[in-house]
Amino acid sequence: MDMTSSAGKPVQITVTEGYELVKGTKGDFPVTFVRAEFNNVVLGDSTKFMVTAEGTARYNFNTSFEFNPDGVNTLDELAHKPVFLTVIEVLPKEKKQKDERTVTLGQAVVDLLPLLEGESTFEIMAPLHPVIGSPLENNRPGAKCCLEVTVSVSEALLTTAQILGGNLLRMTLEAAYSVPEIFVPTGPQQNYMAGLQIPSNKEKDYPILFKNGILKLGGEKEPVPRPKKWPIFNILAPGAQYIPDAFITGGPYVEEDGELNHPEDKEFRNQAETFKKRIVWDLESRSYLDPVAVVNFQKRIADCRFFPVEIARVPVAPVAKTKTKADKGEEEAQFNFHGVAYVNMVPLLYPGVKRIRGGFRVLPYLDGPVYEKTKCLFSLFRDAGHQNQNHKPTNVPGINSPQAKPVVTKTGKEEKPVKEKDTVRRKSSSIKSQSSDFPLEGEIPLYQNSEGQQYMEAATYIVLEIELEKALVPKRLPEELGARVRDMIPPRPSPVRRTGGAQKALDDYHTQIQNISVAILEEYHKMFGKDLTPGKDLDNQTLEDHKCQLNYELNCSGKYFAFKEQLKHAVVKIVREKFLKTTAFENQEELQAFISELYIYLVDQMNVTLNQSMPDENLSTALTAATTSEQLRLFAYEAQVNEDFALATVYYEERLVRDNQNIEHWLDYGSFCLLLDDITKAQECFRKALASTVITGLMLMMFHYEQAEIFFEDATCLEPNNVVAWTLLGLFYEIQNNDIRMEMAFHEAAKQLNAKLIKEKTTSETVDIGGKLDSSITTLGIVRSSSPSKRDIPGELMIAMLDALLEDTAKHQSETVEQSLQEPSSIHRNSRSFSISKEGSKKGKWTVSWARGTMGRTQGNVSNIPTLFFHSFQYVHRVLAHELLYPQGGPSCEYYLVLAETHLLKKDFPKAEEYLQAAVQMDYMNPNVWGLKGHLYFLNGNHAEAKECYERTVSFVVDAAEMHFIYLRLGSIYLEDGENEKAKNTYLMACKKSPSCLTWLGVGIACYRLEELTEAEDALSEANAMNNYNAEVWAYLTLVCLKVSFQLSTRQSFFPLKLGNEDLLKEIHRVQEMVGFGDPSF
Repeated sequence: MDMTSSAGKPVQITVTEGYELVKGTKGDFPVTFVRAEFNNVVLGDSTKFMVTAEGTARYNFNTSFEFNPDGVNTLDELAHKPVFLTVIEVLPKEKKQKDERTVTLGQAVVDLLPLLEGESTFEIMAPLHPVIGSPLENNRPGAKCCLEVTVSVSEALLTTAQILGGNLLRMTLEAAYSVPEIFVPTGPQQNYMAGLQIPSNKEKDYPILFKNGILKLGGEKEPVPRPKKWPIFNILAPGAQYIPDAFITGGPYVEEDGELNHPEDKEFRNQAETFKKRIVWDLESRSYLDPVAVVNFQKRIADCRFFPVEIARVPVAPVAKTKTKADKGEEEAQFNFHGVAYVNMVPLLYPGVKRIRGGFRVLPYLDGPVYEKTKCLFSLFRDAGHQNQNHKPTNVPGINSPQAKPVVTKTGKEEKPVKEKDTVRRKSSSIKSQSSDFPLEGEIPLYQNSEGQQYMEAATYIVLEIELEKALVPKRLPEELGARVRDMIPPRPSPVRRTGGAQKALDDYHTQIQNISVAILEEYHKMFGKDLTPGKDLDNQTLEDHKCQLNYELNCSGKYFAFKEQLKHAVVKIVREKFLKTTAFENQEELQAFISELYIYLVDQMNVTLNQSMPDENLSTALTAATTSEQLRLFAYEAQVNEDFALATVYYEERLVRDNQNIEHWLDYGSFCLLLDDITKAQECFRKALASTVITGLMLMMFHYEQAEIFFEDATCLEPNNVVAWTLLGLFYEIQNNDIRMEMAFHEAAKQLNAKLIKEKTTSETVDIGGKLDSSITTLGIVRSSSPSKRDIPGELMIAMLDALLEDTAKHQSETVEQSLQEPSSIHRNSRSFSISKEGSKKGKWTVSWARGTMGRTQGNVSNIPTLFFHSFQYVHRVLAHELLYPQGGPSCEYYLVLAETHLLKKDFPKAEEYLQAAVQMDYMNPNVWGLKGHLYFLNGNHAEAKECYERTVSFVVDAAEMHFIYLRLGSIYLEDGENEKAKNTYLMACKKSPSCLTWLGVGIACYRLEELTEAEDALSEANAMNNYNAEVWAYLTLVCLKVSFQLSTRQSFFPLKLGNEDLLKEIHRVQEMVGFGDPSF
């Protein structure tokens, strides 16, 4: 609004030629001239020319006006006011006529906006719009009347720095809907006005006014799209009032940024915009913001958030000639129905946002609420005086030192205007009283507004659009984000070149033979294992029958061909490396000779491999390899719960050995390292997870907030419709205390969620918002079934959670506040004591980091909460705080469950019990509540109450999410109470659902107590096959062998492993003394 560096620059306007001017008022070849006008000033007239037969007129008319930032023609005038070119016909003189008569044919509009975009010259073909009654209205079909115009300046009006730092603000006031019924089109003429003030580079704010709104009755909607109008009212041609290539396009309510964009507002909006009265403006006002004004505008938004848009009705009354100038000023100053709409401008501070549009409720203008919401002291209409608002900041007196408005007393007489000092004093008193609960004695209200209350009663709202040429906060481009992400990804090591050679090929062949032989032996054992008896050999006929059946089974099942394909690659390498044969054979005899030689060699090497191999070890390897990755994960988790971290490390590393390209394996191991407070190794694991994954979805969150923001932004760019991605971005900004961007992310998440719900409602499909539910191990040994499907939350997104928690852990490394931890309550068998894992004593580092499931409201109303946030409980409570703000009603049962889990992790048992009681009251039939309550009593040592809760959980028709650990703990309680039959059945249910070493161990113990020694041996053998390093399994195998008098097996089963259960050791000694053999000292 100020450009001192561009003073005194002439703007040259050249009208070269007019086209399709074929008809005039008096004939087909009229004499015309062009009149140029800008900012209500006539710039000049062209020479008169007769239109040719082709309808052209060569005017070659040059005129100019001077651009002066401190004068009349400022950058704002160039922004929102066009140059008007009026084509006027000169009529032939009649008899006795002294002066020429003229008739206006049409008017063209030249938008000067390109000059503000850095251009110094531009040419346009400006359409010539006919005035009402002009003969151009009846021009031939297809004819386009226009003027060829060139606009130029000697040098650009703006420098490069000003172009880059400045901005262009467009404001479009569309209409006010559902206006008070007292507004009628009949009676005295009224001027419906609206306006607001925006910061400038000066002390005074810059006013923007929209005048001459048209009151319309209801009956039909305003058409969409419809053109926008110039905020100028002396335009002769109706078509010239529309801004070229500028249209009001409308859009769905839910995509707006205003207040009335909720689904429940749709019906009211339809009624108001169709059947109720409205005031229509459709005006677009432009304002140029120089770099200083852009900074002020941005700061004002950040400080105030809301801008007041005032609306008022001003009577338009004829002015009598006898009235003085002062009387006219007082009359013009009258206005009524003063209202205000609070426009939230914060979305303009969102990255990449250039436009906001929406409906905003109109409320009565009252000083207290306006100042409280907008920090604005002055009214555009009341204090500055609308009669002085002519869109020029230099002609707006009193913006910062307002004039007093006459106050109407009870007698109806106007008092004299008070002095400026009194006005300021009254304002200060008014503002002071706003912060008090009681009005000050003798306080005089500065402004009464009973008429504005009718806006609220009529539910009036305005539809406003605000658009910037450039976003105030630039958004990183996807290409830039991708490049920065690639720079931060640790480079993958170059693949090691494998050494070839004959020996390497031969070793590969031996390996394949060994693997295939083990697989065939396993298949044979599966088919005929029941016929094999120790110490008894099979006859030749039986072996031959077995061989035939095995060959038949291998061929029918396709395994034979699979084995052949498995061996093919190793044979090809032997041919190339050992026999050095890489060319084609010349004849069939040479081929047969080579095949014979190769066959003999391969058979010999096969025999060497089979003679060197040990079937027992291979079979054991095959059985070990039969465990799946999920089983290994379960075994590792059970070891963690029992604080056997060495065994858990073995299982996690075995998963990595099997498949080190699986992102899940690295994530779980990294979380386990966080549990052990090994931050360095955890970082390495998470980086490996990223480096070993093709990144096509959401990116991981690194170890610094700046990098984390880049990855989260890239995530939302890659999947802009992902509700979870936007929610997590909002949580990240909330942690950063970046309220504006947090609001942006949560708003976008809600927008995408609403769109998803509408789509689901339209298609009449009942789909869980969280996606398919899969079972995931979570805190306290709980297996939840609420994790979103991979389509909704890609695996890479979970890495972001891990590293976010890692960042928080690193922050607290320097803190030395010790937490008093209770030791896990002792129970009967240590290996089956499922107590909470105890981590380091650093503040904020309680965790069960192996949990990668998600927790969320089963109703799908709140975004999913990754349990990795348990690495720092501040994250959990920060997320749960949003649950309390959910509009459909406060805390849910799941909310209290999550809170109970967090306090159970911290061993704050009273708090956990308090939240569980609240959860029980909300959903008495929820099995998860009773299951978690059972865990609370179990960990607290109250096994009687735990038993009752577990039995209630098992009795429900619908299983709880964590049945595996409920079975284990309930079975251990049954064993303690001597209810061995119930313990056996409970452990068998656990084996059926998710077998592990501990579930089979429980079955074996129960069978041993029931004297079912054969079943006990089978169950303990299964447990030993899953983990042959469990000392308790070997101990009970020893007891079983002692009872059945297997002396050799007893010596073998008494494996030299450390058994920490003294009661069990004493029992073994008693049985040894009873049977008379098996002295462990032997």
